[in-house]
Amino acid sequence: MMDKLRKLRDNKIFKMSMRIIKALVIIILIAFIIVVCLQRFSDNKISFMNYRMFTVISGSMKPKYDIGDVLISKEVDPSTIKVGDDISYLGKSGDFRGKVITHRVTEIKKDKAGEYFFKAKGLTNIVEDPGYISEKQLFGVIIYKSFILSTIYRIVATDIGFYLFIIIPILYIIGSEILVVMLNKEEKRREKIDSNT
Repeated sequence: MMDKLRKLRDNKIFKMSMRIIKALVIIILIAFIIVVCLQRFSDNKISFMNYRMFTVISGSMKPKYDIGDVLISKEVDPSTIKVGDDISYLGKSGDFRGKVITHRVTEIKKDKAGEYFFKAKGLTNIVEDPGYISEKQLFGVIIYKSFILSTIYRIVATDIGFYLFIIIPILYIIGSEILVVMLNKEEKRREKIDSNT
């Protein structure tokens, strides 16, 4: 059994494949953890190079955005926002207080001090969001809906998906490291036996 494992381990194609798989798993896990931590622990106050990631949790923007879609927003100069743009912002009043909202801009006004204010509404909502949204509340304009991240999010959000995409890759990394250590120990033990004979 150990001879078969050693032959497999020494196979150059197998070695390269395992390194690539391990590197990809580690990169994906680290990226996923960093993005989730940035979102959760900073209350979306921290952006990555002026970009943020949001997950749709209501059907107010159907059919453009479905529940579970992952959206990428970019911080922009408020003066560049137009009616019809989709914005993400921090709600300050009513049921929206403290929540991240992604809705479509329906009206823009500028006060005497030069500050921009926006009205927004969900595509399926009958009424506009309560009050005006100040430029200070903005997280950014939605620039992209990620099909890949949306699919990963929907899968990981299920119990089976969580195990398939989080637990199993972690176990794989730990298991492969244990296997390497065991094979190295066995190799040293055999070398020691061979040198003694």
